[in-house]
Amino acid sequence: MQTSKLNTQDILPLTCSRTGNCCFGKLVLLNPWELVSLAREKKITTREFRDLYCEYGGIRLRFNGKIGWKEQQACSQYIDNFGCSVHLGRPLACRLYPLGRQLQSEKVHYMYQGDEFPCLEACPEVLELPHLGVGDYLKGQMTDQFEKAQDGYLELMQNIADMAFELLLDTGLAESGDKETLPVWRKMSNELPEVLVDRIGHEWIDCLMIPEISDDDSIAFVEKHNELLQLKIQEEFGSSQTTQEFHEASVLVMGLALHLARGLGANPKDLAELWIATAKSYGAQE
Repeated sequence: MQTSKLNTQDILPLTCSRTGNCCFGKLVLLNPWELVSLAREKKITTREFRDLYCEYGGIRLRFNGKIGWKEQQACSQYIDNFGCSVHLGRPLACRLYPLGRQLQSEKVHYMYQGDEFPCLEACPEVLELPHLGVGDYLKGQMTDQFEKAQDGYLELMQNIADMAFELLLDTGLAESGDKETLPVWRKMSNELPEVLVDRIGHEWIDCLMIPEISDDDSIAFVEKHNELLQLKIQEEFGSSQTTQEFHEASVLVMGLALHLARGLGANPKDLAELWIATAKSYGAQE
């Protein structure tokens, strides 16, 4: 599918007609900060929101509402004849729509998919509404805190993967001739998300997706989450001694990184191959 890249000065039909058609049949992925924001707006706990309205441990918003546009189901947060019930807490994907966003080499790129502007099929009336610059649209959607959270979690994902590397490369596991760990990394990257959730276990999924952190600033929230995860990993596996224990630890920690990656919209298969190649370059085998 063609991708149309944008700059913040581009003028597009970005004024919403409020039909709600975009709330049907979408894939909305979530990071832990977004879960907190949604739960806060819903006035329930993050755990309650995750368990009621999300899939795969919290990385995807459930679309199990009424049938609507193109016979597709509505988002679980959509109310007929009203709209989004958690509008102020909506995640970045909803704030950006119909735009996409990519962070590449520390530079942010905005775009939309397809030959035609995405809103036109469902809402052709937007052409008659005031057009907006991309930068003004993003400002109006208040994406800043949510973009910072997304980028922070991409960095946190790499930090978790680095700990899986350390458990493989710095403990003597790889040096022992281990050929089991890297194949499991690859296997996890190909597993269905619900299978990976079961492999990781509820305790670790909860620590990854619904940490007990209270902070209104997204950057501070991600930093505290990073510290919490690193501390838990160190406490859980710091006393490991055998190669089997280090293998199991490396697998679990890499599973956390891959599951978070999926929730951030990254491709776990591509990441796993990159990380496997990197580990091999430092002497790991498969």
